[in-house]
Amino acid sequence: MEFSPSNPIVKICLQGMVQEEQGNPAEASRIFHVAWNEATNDFERFLAAYYIARLQDDTLQQLHWLETAVHHALETNNLSANSALPNLYLKLAACCEHLGNLDQAKNYSAMATAVTGNLSDPGPFYHGTRADMQIGDLLTAGYRSNYRSDIIMNHIYFTALINGAGLAAALATGDGQERVYIIEPIGKFENDPNVTDKKFPGNPTRSYRTTEPLKIIGEATDWVRLTPEQLKEWKDKLAKNKGEIIN
Repeated sequence: MEFSPSNPIVKICLQGMVQEEQGNPAEASRIFHVAWNEATNDFERFLAAYYIARLQDDTLQQLHWLETAVHHALETNNLSANSALPNLYLKLAACCEHLGNLDQAKNYSAMATAVTGNLSDPGPFYHGTRADMQIGDLLTAGYRSNYRSDIIMNHIYFTALINGAGLAAALATGDGQERVYIIEPIGKFENDPNVTDKKFPGNPTRSYRTTEPLKIIGEATDWVRLTPEQLKEWKDKLAKNKGEIIN
């Protein structure tokens, strides 16, 4: 399944994160358990188990919930969930080391290494913007950020989720029409570090970046548009976000 902020379990987990940030771990844990009990598929169970694990003081319980999260991530056969595996395996290794199980800790560390940097996303890939481009044109880095005009971007960003590209187009500066281009990366690319293993485990939005050009091979028109209310909410969030952009 595709990661979506409108998913009911994602919404519940976001509520739990707010409580966690406000210093209410007991309430956050209760909310994450609600997410676990209401989850209807492996992807949702993976998310809920991950957040429950984060709040465990007991190492054995943390180990249990981390192993549960990995189990459901693997069961999904989902790129969004599998992107979290390197970090999950490292957390499992740390738990095993704390418990004195050094052999298993080494096994989990080796598993983390084996899946790190394994970008197997087949696409298709999209880039959202308000720039008027043509098929065959190249999108390149070196321009001002669409969201922070004081920053010159060293990378060009793209995603495998069409609605994510649509959101990027809606939030981009300028008066041009919202455009979502189907693109082909010319060179190597990596996970976008601005979103990977931040609020959510792994890279659930399947967001990537590259220093190489992106070739436009088509244009999409069927993404889900934001309502005026949703667009205002996103712009307000963007205005309040003073975090550092990893460039």
